[in-house]
Amino acid sequence: MDNAVPSVFVKDLVRKFGDFVAVDHISFEAQPGEIFGFLGPNGAGKSTTIRILCGLLRPTSGEAMVAGLDVARQSEAVRQKIGYMSQKFSLYNDLKVIENIKFFAGMYSVPEPIIPERADWVLEMAGLKGRESALTGTLATGWKQRLALGCALLHRPPILFLDEPTSGVDPVSRRQFWELIHRMAADGVTVFVTTHYMDEAEYCARLVLIYRGKVVASGSPSELKSGAVKGELLLVECEPLGKALEVLQTGPSVLDAAIFGNAIHVVVTKAAEAVPDLTKYLAEHQIAVSKIEPISPTLEDVFVALTTRQAESVEEKKVR
Repeated sequence: MDNAVPSVFVKDLVRKFGDFVAVDHISFEAQPGEIFGFLGPNGAGKSTTIRILCGLLRPTSGEAMVAGLDVARQSEAVRQKIGYMSQKFSLYNDLKVIENIKFFAGMYSVPEPIIPERADWVLEMAGLKGRESALTGTLATGWKQRLALGCALLHRPPILFLDEPTSGVDPVSRRQFWELIHRMAADGVTVFVTTHYMDEAEYCARLVLIYRGKVVASGSPSELKSGAVKGELLLVECEPLGKALEVLQTGPSVLDAAIFGNAIHVVVTKAAEAVPDLTKYLAEHQIAVSKIEPISPTLEDVFVALTTRQAESVEEKKVR
């Protein structure tokens, strides 16, 4: 895979809207057959980058190549090589399932003799066999999602762009959707996906984290988890949670603390030394601790650590 021509190649890409820099000199590559995760909070520049790569938006400067084509100069040719699915689902709710499939087959210039075969494939993949005549608007979100994915793949593109495709979808449907994505990648399709669900990011072979238009980290999930959190991590289960978080911010050897579900993740200098000190410290502040133990960082910990660090860096520059 390392010697393959990248499916997506981006170098020093910039996109400005007036004085606002939405994408700020970002660079990365995605390889054939790779599930490539593009992560970041809302407003980080993910969707703007995807729109550029799909030939829907011209870059201000920099280089972007998709399937060996320049997105700025060959946008029409790029669109024939890609499939695209957004969080909004690009289906027509007032059309029947089969009508949506035929419509998108026409949009993607699928030869008419093979449309029935491709339509059967989509129905099978989406689990909609026997529901061809159902109005698309009556389908549950999970079914719509799989139908939209099938429609995006009707022309068998080598590259698939998914822009937060599982937003608002239930956990079971999300898992089924990711099983489909892995099948696509196994068949050699490059899957470029944006998401803000950190558990979904674990499914990706490689990740790029973007924040305020800049790339702040890249690597495999394991690489990011091993290098991004500066210190060691403790899980603290205690009551009351809000007061405990406030107290821990100034606790001995505490570098950072954040609420995760019904517990707090605390970054400390040395976990072995911090456990007894923090147990005593919390008790002194009338915090009842039920568990405090070292844990491995999750991608969410990485995400919080990197974005917090970046935000602090921006604030320091403003002060100067």
